[in-house]
Amino acid sequence: MSSDSEMAIFGEAAPYLRKSEKERIEAQNKPFDAKTSVFVVHPKESFVKGTIQSKESGKVTVKTEGGEVGKMQDLQTALNSHSGLLADMHAPFFALTDPDREGRSNLLHEPSQSFCVLHLQSLFVSASFTDRENQSILITGESGAGKTVNTKRVIQYFATIAASGEKKKEEQAGKMQGTLEDQIISANPLLEAFGNAKTVRNDNSSRFGKFIRIHFGATGKLASADIETYLLEKSRVTFQLKAERSYHIFYQIMSNKKPELIDMLLITTNPYDYHFVSQGEITVPSINDQEELMATDSAIDILGFTADEKTAIYKLTGAVMHYGNLKFKQKQREEQAEPDGTEVADKAAYLMGLNSADLLKALCYPRVKVGNEYVTKGQTVQQVNNAVGALAKAVYEKMFLWMVVRINQQLDTKQPRQYFIGVLDIAGFEIFDASITEITFNSLEQLCINFTNEKLQQFFNHHMFVLEQEEYKKEGIEWTFIDFGMDLAACIELIEKPMGIFSILEEECMFPKATDTSFKNKLYDQHLGKSNNFQKPKPGKGKAEAHFSLVHYAGTVDYNISGWLEKNKDPLNETVIGLYQKSSVKTLALLFAS
Repeated sequence: MSSDSEMAIFGEAAPYLRKSEKERIEAQNKPFDAKTSVFVVHPKESFVKGTIQSKESGKVTVKTEGGEVGKMQDLQTALNSHSGLLADMHAPFFALTDPDREGRSNLLHEPSQSFCVLHLQSLFVSASFTDRENQSILITGESGAGKTVNTKRVIQYFATIAASGEKKKEEQAGKMQGTLEDQIISANPLLEAFGNAKTVRNDNSSRFGKFIRIHFGATGKLASADIETYLLEKSRVTFQLKAERSYHIFYQIMSNKKPELIDMLLITTNPYDYHFVSQGEITVPSINDQEELMATDSAIDILGFTADEKTAIYKLTGAVMHYGNLKFKQKQREEQAEPDGTEVADKAAYLMGLNSADLLKALCYPRVKVGNEYVTKGQTVQQVNNAVGALAKAVYEKMFLWMVVRINQQLDTKQPRQYFIGVLDIAGFEIFDASITEITFNSLEQLCINFTNEKLQQFFNHHMFVLEQEEYKKEGIEWTFIDFGMDLAACIELIEKPMGIFSILEEECMFPKATDTSFKNKLYDQHLGKSNNFQKPKPGKGKAEAHFSLVHYAGTVDYNISGWLEKNKDPLNETVIGLYQKSSVKTLALLFAS
């Protein structure tokens, strides 16, 4: 909405939802200095905006928008001196982006900053100084709600206020390393390059979940950090919906900001030359792939990857792109597959440190163990294509997980650590409405994400509502107990319990002749009419095909089961894996070590 007239439909609520056009223009023209603009504690208003007038001996003089002037202790000084932080700390939250600068002018956004200030500070103080207990933040919401952006801000805040400012002492040859604070912050651009992608709802959607722990010493100083990741959506490596894009790293490399990468990977700058990364969109208006490549490249250096490791990261990414162009044809009068040209295989094998002929032979004639002997097994074209896709996804996923391990090694300083603050950022819940269902559908990956959200919502409900109601009881407040958690139990059980959706999927994967149709029939026989949360999808004009609907806590979602059996099995060609294990690219050999 761009004008005041468009807000008229909200009546008396309009002034509280959005500033008038005049106020927005004034706000955008108002000078703003991120170094002096702060929020400060106020006895009546919780937090108010203020401007730093001067700093002296660890004290900051601040003038509020209401004209009040007062002295307060600088948070960083309090940390460095380890003095009575809580007793007299009325610390401002430094360099919070003013929402008006971003042209949002959305009044609902502004109080959330004060909320963030208050809660981030209290979490830090609680973890390190008062309760001396580990603390965690759950950042949840549907896809595109802003979870990843908020996670970055939260991590940056904790890393900055607790950083001691000391450089890492153990510098190693061939590595460019930053401070621990720099490295914690640099983990984000690297993981985003390989784990984030454009989806229908969100230009920079995290296609994996992550739990980041920042560890502090007894005095509140930054000690170390570590990252756990969950559920990388590896199917995106080989397939994208029309309105989506694969992982950012592919398009960053092809942006030609570093031409040496184009030469090293034997690729062009045109994504349409590579099937695995061009089934949907190839550009995103809100993302500058050239700038992002430089941020990714810099992050690899700051995080201490060796020159060989950095080269391997790029080469294996390039090899995945080439894998999508491998072509096979059927031998005359046989079902056996054979290579349709060797040029692409030569490039992929070179990047992976393999012999090209050995790779093609292993794909078309894998050796399998039968009893105590190995026999050569013929492959159809479809079987080889399936194997190529599974290998590409496995290489990419294992490389991503290895990068997380290497980041954790770098963030582990061996300094004593007393407490941590954890931040859980999970992939977003998706419900596609009728206006976009013709270009997309929910598959197995999204069911896993939605199921995870369902479980977290149940956990959240229990802690926020059940425990809160118990407090009412303790305080003698008259209250009729409400069980908020049970709303989710039926859907969760439908998915995960014996003879639930996952259980039936596992069972079907054990039968060689099982198909998508037999899987669907078993689901219907077991659950349709017996569970209110399992429904037949409602047909709609222009809607993509759906096979069943689930009534989730957040809404009803249609699912398409095409290919679920293959996705769940995702068998790997062991003969090719054997070649990887002997690769001259040491990182690839490490990824597939027995």
